Amino acid sequence: MDPAQTAALAANTVTDMSMWGLFMQADIIVKTVMAALALASFWCWAIIFDKWFRLRGLVQRAEQFEEAFWSGGSLEELYDRIGSRPQDPMTAIFVAAMREWRRSAAKGMADREAVRLSLPQRIDRVMQVTMGREMEQLEARMGFLASVGSTAPFIGLFGTVWGIMNSFHHIGQTKNTSLAVVAPGIAEALFATALGLVAAIPAVLAYNKLSTDLDRYAKRLEAFAGEFGAILSRQLEEKV
Repeated sequence: MDPAQTAALAANTVTDMSMWGLFMQADIIVKTVMAALALASFWCWAIIFDKWFRLRGLVQRAEQFEEAFWSGGSLEELYDRIGSRPQDPMTAIFVAAMREWRRSAAKGMADREAVRLSLPQRIDRVMQVTMGREMEQLEARMGFLASVGSTAPFIGLFGTVWGIMNSFHHIGQTKNTSLAVVAPGIAEALFATALGLVAAIPAVLAYNKLSTDLDRYAKRLEAFAGEFGAILSRQLEEKV
């Protein structure tokens, strides 16, 4: 079959220009890029929804706990009511500090002056360690959003460049620059870039929003830890 017949056959062939059709007709390298971007986008959305719902729940629990904490009731009773299984970072900080407080009280405070000097520091250290551990868990997988947001457009661009190279190679083989011959390959290539943007844009926006919310929540925990530490210090001074 000569080049003219090949071009005529290609022009008469109906090309599926749907997203699935573009994926199935693409080169194996472009298919790999598309599949990787689609999976990355799916995982990003899973992380986004998980973080959003979790932060929303934690803020509500923090408000409920602070309401009970500042109600004027006994801290010992609040600690006994929460138990040894805190449900959120703020109650975890409270439980860790109260556990250290009770441990010192159980020793009878034999050396009252040493306890007065060392106990506030130990309580503050315990609260900081607990807060760091809880925030580390909350910030897990945030790096994946940042990575996808920064690399997905370039991965999609790689698929586009590879697809356009294949299109030019096809043009060289058929000796035909007809749009009907070139369009499918270019469409497949541009589809890879589109997938890269589809993965990157939500990842960047969600990362910025979630990072801001996490920073705000961390400052709320720091404020509570500072206020609670001051309360325990005053109670210690009254006992000593």
